[in-house]
Amino acid sequence: MAAVALDPIRARLLEALRTPGSASSLAAERGMTRQNVNHHLRALEARGLIELVEERRKRGMTERIMQATAGAFVISPEAWAMVAPDPDREPDELSAQWLLALAARLLREVGRLITTAGSRRVATFAIDGEITFASAADRAVFTRELGESVRALVAEYHAEEGRPHRLVVGLHPAMPPEKP
Repeated sequence: MAAVALDPIRARLLEALRTPGSASSLAAERGMTRQNVNHHLRALEARGLIELVEERRKRGMTERIMQATAGAFVISPEAWAMVAPDPDREPDELSAQWLLALAARLLREVGRLITTAGSRRVATFAIDGEITFASAADRAVFTRELGESVRALVAEYHAEEGRPHRLVVGLHPAMPPEKP
């Protein structure tokens, strides 16, 4: 399924189908042939990424109106075996692979929580920020102090009884903004 959605043309069609559309309307908007758009729509529909929402008779033909089955899609890093190490098996806190493994587990677990919660809200918390370090030594001191602070908080609030929660803290070099 991931390979189908990652195709650039299909990804753009999938994005456009957040609102219902037909092969004809999408072809006109994208400068493509209706047949080419139909080919890609069939692949997306076969994988359950889009669905039929309406059929209209138009000039002796049936126009199929399609829509994405979700407002957004997240592809788990587990789809790519090379970047999905087990965070319990490879606890290297300074490894990019370990950070990616934690992110994969985070996606998997929060995805399951959302799915099983239905319309109920899921109690979560997240912090996102950016920091510029003057040197690699400053970054090393920061990560050591952050680790110590978090471990102290965990020790202070951890209880033997109650509902367990997972805590993930990650730090990685910031990427420059993508060009459209």
